[in-house]
Amino acid sequence: MPELIRYTLGQSSLGDFLVALSARGIVAFEFVDDRDTALDALCKRLPDAHFDQDDEGLAALVTELQVQVDRPGNGKVFALDPRGDDYQKKVWSLLQEIPAGETTNYGAVAARLGTRDARDVTAAIAANAIAVLIPCHRVVKKDGSLSGYRWGAKRKRALIERERKALAFQLA
Repeated sequence: MPELIRYTLGQSSLGDFLVALSARGIVAFEFVDDRDTALDALCKRLPDAHFDQDDEGLAALVTELQVQVDRPGNGKVFALDPRGDDYQKKVWSLLQEIPAGETTNYGAVAARLGTRDARDVTAAIAANAIAVLIPCHRVVKKDGSLSGYRWGAKRKRALIERERKALAFQLA
């Protein structure tokens, strides 16, 4: 029997998003510029799954994710079900240890994994399908400048700025 993945589309201050949920947790939380293309890409990534659009059943989750976009790193914990190989999952787990309002660089993540080559880290980060909750936006270049972000540099910059403002407010 194919795995059931429920999904819906939502809107946030940083644009539309798609969220998909398995029995274990969030499989995807992706900003989308084209809703049809996003759903097609999700179906290709999980070819053995059965997809059910569940706007009503996932309405509360959409609202919680909207809050996460506006106030990333607010401490809310979500059940996640990231799909990737073991290396990718290790990278994504390390990303979740980066405190909100802080950043690190690709080389530092690679060093924590015991390698000096950041290219594999970069590839794993690019494969992350769970925006904000697996905070790949917190990884920047060694010089502190922004680098690529699967969902656009404008969104990455906004998420980092929002976290820093929230942290400064908490410390004040």
